[in-house]
Amino acid sequence: MSIGVSGVENLKPRIALIPGDPSGIGPELIARLTVKAGIRDRADVLLVGDSHVLMLGAEQASITLRLDECDPRVDDWGRAAGFAWCCTESICADDVQVGQATKASGQSVLATLDVGLELLQDYIVDGLVFAPFNKEAMHMAGLGHADELRYMAEKLKVQDYVTELNTLDGLWTSRVTSHIALRDVSDALTEKGICEAVLLVDTVLKKVGVDRPQIAVVALNPHAGDGGNFGDEEIHLITPAVNKLKAMQLSVDGPVPADTIFLKARAGEFDGVVAMYHDQGQIALKLMGFDRGVTVHGGLPFPITTPAHGSAFDIAGQGKADSGAITAAFGVACDLVCSAT
Repeated sequence: MSIGVSGVENLKPRIALIPGDPSGIGPELIARLTVKAGIRDRADVLLVGDSHVLMLGAEQASITLRLDECDPRVDDWGRAAGFAWCCTESICADDVQVGQATKASGQSVLATLDVGLELLQDYIVDGLVFAPFNKEAMHMAGLGHADELRYMAEKLKVQDYVTELNTLDGLWTSRVTSHIALRDVSDALTEKGICEAVLLVDTVLKKVGVDRPQIAVVALNPHAGDGGNFGDEEIHLITPAVNKLKAMQLSVDGPVPADTIFLKARAGEFDGVVAMYHDQGQIALKLMGFDRGVTVHGGLPFPITTPAHGSAFDIAGQGKADSGAITAAFGVACDLVCSAT
């Protein structure tokens, strides 16, 4: 998978975990993940974050967490007796306000994320899993991008197409536009953008073992525009993009009406679905499995995953966060690392 500091090839993926927004459920999720059966058999795990944040999560989850501090660039941290831990000092304990979006928590997110990205770039780890961020807090801290994906793309010097992918129970979804106002979606759609979104889903599905992915492209308008009566994006943008993709020998169908596409996908007719905007895909996916959905940051040079749900300030600190999605995100990151070798 990678070469350790001793010069010996590692047989397992090396995955960094960061606790996300310290004011949300992220620290608790990371703590719960550490006690899942088989986690350390699946990968060498490196925790990245402030000790008091990680221990806060352990307290919230009512578990015991042993941190073995290391310098991951020097130490053979995969052999740690407890959990190998790369120390950061991103937030004072007194500044952690559980259940609230704050500038301090946003700064903590950006600082720990930067460390994780540096470890990826230096090939110290093969993949990164982060517990949920809070975009309001990140913007309070000075995030100059629409979301963390664009921030990471800039940090990793990626200039090609990137987008968020979501996966649940073997179904993969993506969207052509993401974190923009709904009123801006139509103007943001392009034939090129639709093709790029489909091609990325096709590439990822092949990486995870689907030989010939069946991909559906969702219509923008009700009833797929009803022949132009309810909008003409299907005629002028989506259908030409689908035809171009078919000419490239992709197995793609569309535009498929949004109100039926996920019924077909859930029945197994499609491996991937490409929506036109954020909630068009996210609402359906979260209804199908809120506690298991995973977001994959597609187009980046390293596997980076996170739960598809948010930081859940409403239940933060109450010890009842569901670790299903973070566990699935960890598994997907391991799978993607292994598929790349």
